Amino acid sequence: MQKKIVFLTGTRADYGKLKSLMLKVENHNQFELHIFATGMHLLSKYGLTYREIEKDGFSNIYRFINQQNNSQMDIALSNTVLGFSNYVSEIKPDLIIVHGDRLEALAGAIVGALNNIKVAHIEGGEVSGTIDESIRHSITKLAHIHFVANEEAKHRVKQLGEAEESIHIIGSPDIDIMNSDELPSIEAVKERYSIPYKKYSILMYHPVTTETHLLKDKIKNVVSAVVNSNKNFIVIYPNNDEGSSIILSEYEKLINLDNFKIYPSIRFEYFLTLLKHCELIIGNSSAGVREASVYGIPSIDLGRRQQGRYDIKLQNNILHLNEEQDQIIKSLSNINKKKFESISYYGQGNSDEKFIATLESETIWRMEYQKLFVDMDNV
Repeated sequence: MQKKIVFLTGTRADYGKLKSLMLKVENHNQFELHIFATGMHLLSKYGLTYREIEKDGFSNIYRFINQQNNSQMDIALSNTVLGFSNYVSEIKPDLIIVHGDRLEALAGAIVGALNNIKVAHIEGGEVSGTIDESIRHSITKLAHIHFVANEEAKHRVKQLGEAEESIHIIGSPDIDIMNSDELPSIEAVKERYSIPYKKYSILMYHPVTTETHLLKDKIKNVVSAVVNSNKNFIVIYPNNDEGSSIILSEYEKLINLDNFKIYPSIRFEYFLTLLKHCELIIGNSSAGVREASVYGIPSIDLGRRQQGRYDIKLQNNILHLNEEQDQIIKSLSNINKKKFESISYYGQGNSDEKFIATLESETIWRMEYQKLFVDMDNV
């Protein structure tokens, strides 16, 4: 009898990272794939990105609206717990798979842990910054199985008291797609999104939930700086965390400028092609830390959101700045436009194969639901 595996996805970003794993499950005769799509996927403001999941040919997709625009995070969390609990009580999955550090993933881990359903967490043990880091580590404590990106992440998960046999290093699944020879061409991407620029940069800036009182001034400085740079920019909406409306309000100043194109969302594979061919990326997205380094693209990381997530001495394509207008303008003019050496601490693009091999083993299915804290002295 096939085991039912549910992937919970709440954003365009986590779907991009989970997609290669979903495909492996979908095409495996031992497993039955189910997808619970919620969060930003169901918000029209962000382009109803659940449609991208449907376009990729997946079946058994359940759509659940867990929030309104500008909902408080705690309310969205409670709504997701309720909706997902009702869902799993109906389909009775054998395994719940969540990713990263979003509130939807936390809801999935809570529901699984409280209902004796095994939970697997993708990319635990990393540094996120803001409230996201606390959410990520909370998910680790609720999850039974940990699919981490590297040895450093594995060590952090062990520091949280998790048993070594529950931790599996598979790399980062988005590298699977980044290294794929099936990414669309830059010409196809520009045609699909009506991008007229020969040269362009990318701006992605998200709220820092622990600094929302500073956000208005910071995003005003960022927007003023990119306008004064006279560069062409592709601007992608922030995530739907508290404070996103402040950022979007400031982006209204860019709407009628010819050198700015603003998008609620860009399909992951198309975004990767845009990133691969851009002059630089600026903002505070993890894409400027991870994906930009893999492609050797210059990156300006702003503020504290990615604090502690990279080492500038090792990832020399990244320049860290505060959200100060003069600094940003100067750096946009002076940053080295050359391609840097590709750097990846997140695997070689075969995460999906390592993932499915782990699911095929009997070991994880025999694991106890009851977890015991493992002291570091015993590791």
